[in-house]
Amino acid sequence: MATRTTAAEPAPTPEQLQSVRDTLRSPRRLKTEVLAGLVVALALIPEAIAFSIIAGVDPRIGLFASFTMAVSIAFLGGRPAMISAATGAIALVIAPLVASHGVDYFVAAVILAGIFQVILGLSGVARLMRFIPRSVMVGFVNALAILIFMSQVPELVGVPWLVYPLVALGLAIVFGLPKLTTALPAPLVAIAALTLITVFAAIAVPTVGDKGELPDSLPSLFIPNVPLTFETLQIIGPFALAMAFVGLLESLMTAKLVDDVTDTRSNKTRESWGQGAANIITGFFGGMGGCAMIGQTMINVKASGARTRISTFLAGFFLLMLVVVLGEIVAFIPMAALVAVMIFVSVATFDWHSIKPSTLRIMPKSETSVMVSTVVVVVATHNLAIGVGVGVLVAMVLFARRVAHFVTVDRTVADVDGEPVATYTVTGELFFASSNDLYTQFSYALDPARVVIDMSGSHLWDASTIASLDSIVAKYDRHGTRVTVSGLNDSSVLMRERLGGKFGAGH
Repeated sequence: MATRTTAAEPAPTPEQLQSVRDTLRSPRRLKTEVLAGLVVALALIPEAIAFSIIAGVDPRIGLFASFTMAVSIAFLGGRPAMISAATGAIALVIAPLVASHGVDYFVAAVILAGIFQVILGLSGVARLMRFIPRSVMVGFVNALAILIFMSQVPELVGVPWLVYPLVALGLAIVFGLPKLTTALPAPLVAIAALTLITVFAAIAVPTVGDKGELPDSLPSLFIPNVPLTFETLQIIGPFALAMAFVGLLESLMTAKLVDDVTDTRSNKTRESWGQGAANIITGFFGGMGGCAMIGQTMINVKASGARTRISTFLAGFFLLMLVVVLGEIVAFIPMAALVAVMIFVSVATFDWHSIKPSTLRIMPKSETSVMVSTVVVVVATHNLAIGVGVGVLVAMVLFARRVAHFVTVDRTVADVDGEPVATYTVTGELFFASSNDLYTQFSYALDPARVVIDMSGSHLWDASTIASLDSIVAKYDRHGTRVTVSGLNDSSVLMRERLGGKFGAGH
């Protein structure tokens, strides 16, 4: 009797794992998304409250912002499974405005920041991400891991001693459970287990409820009461622009990180204007605005295995239900459980390979310098935008310095038609860093009456190079020497024709 063999169902591709339709047809994957959303929602609550305190506003504003940002970006964003909510970086940027002008101006700034982000997104600002080197990205990730860990330190200082064994138990669960089973997300099990222990054993430790009062009603439409004048724009404009840039940078960097973790690509242009639209929506519901959250995103993607927009939407939905409907129960969750989860996220986020001695030995010192400078500035300022900006600047300077040394000038003298001719062969990329020394590479007083500068092995990139070349020719003219510049490629010829002679004859 013939036997029928059934081919094994092929594993879904990374792109299929991102499909909402495919996930809804798979109970196993849908369960992963639902549980991931629940874990993220639980982790968002104390963070949103803490960021509200940093900004100087009522905890309701941070909680409602996290709800509206997560739900909005689930539909509008370009990176599935990435979590956006109220963040510390935005809170730090906007806090001075709250202190000086109050909540209405603060919300108006959130809405204006969203408008700026939509404009920047549609104008293609996301394409600038290609100029961020990998060493800056590694520094960004490592700095975030350090900041996530540092943010938990206050929860471990000046607390009852029972907090420490609870945190240790939570860490044992989140690190050990995945080795036994992945049926349930380890962070969710840790939160549930520690909550049950503290409630039934009547252990008095800090809880979520101690962070602030949870709202008991749904968010409602909010129109900021500010005059529509140029003076108002002068007040909120700088804050809104800073918020827009910081939010976009954090979101695009986080999207790039998730791309690497999931082996998929995201639509960063859509993510850019989607962040703006989400902030506009959040502002009109009285929220504090926000951007992508690296910690919660790593909980969702790395710790819980979520891959679709479903988890992002449910994170916002569960957050609202937990604080409005189940607020009294959520208030009992011990902070020790959430500290254990965030420490786990910190350890999982850090790129340990980047600091291995074997890696540091083979890595160019310039790459290590860029990574370290990014980490140091981010940790020192608690501002990811400043850290990444410094990292990119250091990378640019070191790259320009390295490339500048690749230019060579070789001199030969030979008789041509009975006349001595000095030929200089210039090889390499000529731009401001490499062309400044070009002027000193010629023997003006020793050369014969005819000189040829062969540029066939080089390329002129900027006005500094044209000015240097003009200065060389001018100095030879003062010595009565005839100079011929040959071998320029088409784009270099066009640049020299357009800019040559426009910078004066002196050097």
